[in-house]
Amino acid sequence: MSGRAKLTLFAALATLLTSWSLAPLVESQAWLLQGALLLGVQSAVGAGARRVPLARSLTVAAQLLVSLLLLVFLFAGKGESTGSGPLAYLVDDFGSLFGQGVRDVGEYAIPAPLTDGIRLLLVSGVLLIGLLVDMLAVAARTAAAAGLPLLALYSVAAGLSGGGEASWFSFLLAGCGYLLMLLAEGRDRLAQWGRVFGAAPRGKGSADSGLSSAAGGQATAPARFGRRIGAVALGVALAVPAALPALGGGLLGGNQDGGEDGSGAGGTISAVNPLVSLQSNLNTQDNRVILKYRTNSPQQSEQYLRIVALDEFNGVKWEASGRALTDVPEVLPKPTGLSDQVRVTSTEVTTTVSVADSYTQRYLPMPYPATSVKIDGKWRFEPAGRTLVGDQLGRDKFQNVQGAGYSVQSLLLRPTAQQLQKAPEPDRAIRDEYTKVPDNLPPVVADTARQVTQGAKDDYTRAVKLQDYFAVNGGFRYNTRTTSGTGPQAVARFLADKEGFCIHFAFSMAAMSRSLGIPARVAVGFTPGEKQSDGSVNVSMRDAHAWPELYFEGVGWTRFEPTPRSGINVPDYSRPQTPAAQQPSAPAPVPSQSSAQPSAAPSASAECPPALKKLGECGTPAAAQGPTHGDGPSLTTVLGWTAAVLAILALPLLPLLWRSRLRARRLGTGEVLTAWRELGDAAWDVGVVPDEALSPRRAAGRVVDLGRLDPEAAAAVHRVAGAVERALYAPPGAEVSYPELADDVLLTRAGLLAAVSRPARLRALLLPRSATRLAWSASTRWSAVTSWISARLTAARLRLPLRGRG
Repeated sequence: MSGRAKLTLFAALATLLTSWSLAPLVESQAWLLQGALLLGVQSAVGAGARRVPLARSLTVAAQLLVSLLLLVFLFAGKGESTGSGPLAYLVDDFGSLFGQGVRDVGEYAIPAPLTDGIRLLLVSGVLLIGLLVDMLAVAARTAAAAGLPLLALYSVAAGLSGGGEASWFSFLLAGCGYLLMLLAEGRDRLAQWGRVFGAAPRGKGSADSGLSSAAGGQATAPARFGRRIGAVALGVALAVPAALPALGGGLLGGNQDGGEDGSGAGGTISAVNPLVSLQSNLNTQDNRVILKYRTNSPQQSEQYLRIVALDEFNGVKWEASGRALTDVPEVLPKPTGLSDQVRVTSTEVTTTVSVADSYTQRYLPMPYPATSVKIDGKWRFEPAGRTLVGDQLGRDKFQNVQGAGYSVQSLLLRPTAQQLQKAPEPDRAIRDEYTKVPDNLPPVVADTARQVTQGAKDDYTRAVKLQDYFAVNGGFRYNTRTTSGTGPQAVARFLADKEGFCIHFAFSMAAMSRSLGIPARVAVGFTPGEKQSDGSVNVSMRDAHAWPELYFEGVGWTRFEPTPRSGINVPDYSRPQTPAAQQPSAPAPVPSQSSAQPSAAPSASAECPPALKKLGECGTPAAAQGPTHGDGPSLTTVLGWTAAVLAILALPLLPLLWRSRLRARRLGTGEVLTAWRELGDAAWDVGVVPDEALSPRRAAGRVVDLGRLDPEAAAAVHRVAGAVERALYAPPGAEVSYPELADDVLLTRAGLLAAVSRPARLRALLLPRSATRLAWSASTRWSAVTSWISARLTAARLRLPLRGRG
C-alpha cells in the first residue's frame, strides 16, 4: 500500500474515532455502522480518483457527489415529500427528512431517540467532517490542519452532551485517531525526502525508500520519538484535568461551604442564599441533571417542583419565617383556603422522584399542593408552607435528599378565572400576615402598582395586570447577568432598569401585590423540566426558578408567572379569555411529538392576541419552542464558540498554508525562473538570505554550502541553476526546462529542512522568512497607488485656469 493510500485510511479512521464522541447524544449507536460504511466508500472514491489521477477539485467533487447519492438513496422514502416523480422522491423527500431531523433535535432532550431525521444529521455530519479531513490531510498534505475539523466535531459533541463519565474515553479515541493520522503523514513525508535523519536503520534497505526499517523491522528514530511524544501528550491531557480541583456552584449550584454534612466533598449542591445561588445556577455551564421524575399528570407543564416558600419581607430580603415543625403525617392536612367547589374539579396526581447523589438540598422538592409523601429518612413537616425539611441527624449533620427516591400524591388544581375573580375576602389572619411591607419600602413600588392596576375592580384582575406588566407590556427584559442587589431599593432599581431574572420578577410582583392588599409570598423551586423519550422528566440545575404565589379564598395559594423567560408558560387561569380554537389549553414547556404536528388551522397564529404571541403561546412550531434552559449551551452557542476557537487555532497556520499554495502554483507553471525563485525562497526560509548580485551558478554554490546539503540535494540545486543559465543566455527557441524541475526543487527543500534543527525547521514551516515578500508587494502596490493619486492631482492643478494674468 502506498503512503498516500495509508494516509487516506488513517484520515478516515481518525474521523470515525472522533465521531464516537457523538454517541452519548442519542439512545442507539446503530448509526455508527452506517456512518463507517459510507465514510469508507467516500474515502475509497477519493483514493481511486487520486490514483487516476484527477485534479484536486474534481476529486473532491466526485467524493461529494457519491456521498450525496448514497445519502439520498439510503434515506429516500422516509420523509414526507409533497411532490411526485423521481426528483421529488429523491430530492424533496431528502430535504423534508433533513428538516424533520432539525425539528427533532430541538424537540428531544439528550439522549434523543434515533429517529430517521436525527440519523440523517449524524451520518451526513460525519461524512462532511470526513471530507474536510481527507481534503486537508491527503489532498493538501497538511495533516496537522486536518485536526481543526476533528476538533470542531469533538467540541460540538462535548458541548451538547455536557461531558460525563465517558467523555475521557471519547477524547482518548479522538486523540489516538489524530496521532495515527499524523504518524502516517510523517512516514509518507519521510519516504518522499529520500533519507533518514536521526538513528540509522539496523537492517539493510534502500536509501531511496526512506523507510529502510521495513527490512530490519525497526522504526526510524523520528517515528519512535514521535510515537513517544504523542503517547506522553495524550496521557498528560487525560491526567491533568483529573488532578485539577473541581469548581462548584450554589442552590441549586455547587456547594460552597463544604456541604451540609461537613465532608467537604466537591461537586455537591446545597441551598444557601436563594437570591445569589439562583443567579449563579442560571448562569452556570454545568448543566447537571439533579433529579428525575415520572408523573401521571395530564398537564405536565403545571408540574412545578416547589422547595420552599419565602413569606417574610423584612426590608432587606425575602426569607422563610421561623415556624414550628411537626412530624410528617400519613395524609397531609387540607391546603389552606381550598374550598370543596375547587377541590372537586381537581385531579389526583402521583409523582415518583429520584434524586442525584450530587444534590444535597435539605428541603424536599414536591408538586404543590402535596397530599401525602412516602420517603425514607428523618423528615419534618412545616404546615404553613407545606414543605418537608430534613431533621437533624447529629452535630452539624442533617437529613437531605441526596440519592433519595420518594413518591408524592398531589392535587392538580384547575380554578377558573371566574372563581378567582369572585373570591371572597381572605381570612383576617392571612391578610394581616401576608400583606406586611417594610416601612422603608420606596413609594415608587406602591405607586407603580396602583398605576398598573388602575381600573381593576378585584384582586384577580389586579394580579393579572401585574403579571402582564412584567411579562408582556411593561418593557422588561430577562437577563441573568444583572446584579442582584439587596434591600428595599433593589425593587426600585429593578422597576427603573427593567432588567433582571426570575428572582427580581417574583420579588417585585409579590411586594407590589402586598402593597395593594393582596396576600403574597415567593416560592422557590424548579420549572417542570424536560420530558424524555421514555416518558420520564429530567430536571437540571438551570431549571431553578422563583415565582410569586398570591392567596385567593376558596382556591388557596395560587401561582402566577411574571418572568418573561422562554419555555415558561403563564397559568391557564391568568390568560386572556380567547376562543378555544385560538388558544391551546395546556401548552407544554418542552415540545413533544404532538406539538411538532402541523396545525389544522393556519390562521390561528395570525389571530392570536399580542400578549400570547409575546409569551410564545400561539402554537409556534416545536423547533422554535425547543428548550433553552435544560440542555446547557444551545447548538448555536456551541457552533459559535467552536468557530471562534477554530479561527484562533488557524491563525498560526496561515503562513504555512500560504507557502504551500504559493509553492504549488510556482512549480505548476513549469517555468525555470519561477522554480528558481521558489528554490531561493526555500533556502531563505531556513536562513540562507538570497543575494541577487550573484550569478545562478555562484548562488547555487552558496545555497549548497550554507544549507549543508547532501550530494543528492546539491546536484539537484546545480541542475536547476544550469536550467536558469540556459533560460537567461541560450538562443531563442532552445529548450531550457526539463521534466524533473519541480522534483529537484522539492528535493532541495527537503534537504534544507533536514539539515537544520527541529526548532529551525518549525520556524521555517510556521513562520517562513520569505513571507517578507508579502510586505514588499504591499509596499510596492501602495507606492503605485500614491504615485497614481499624486499624478492625477498634479494634472488636475495644471488644468485649472490661471488667474491674475495681466
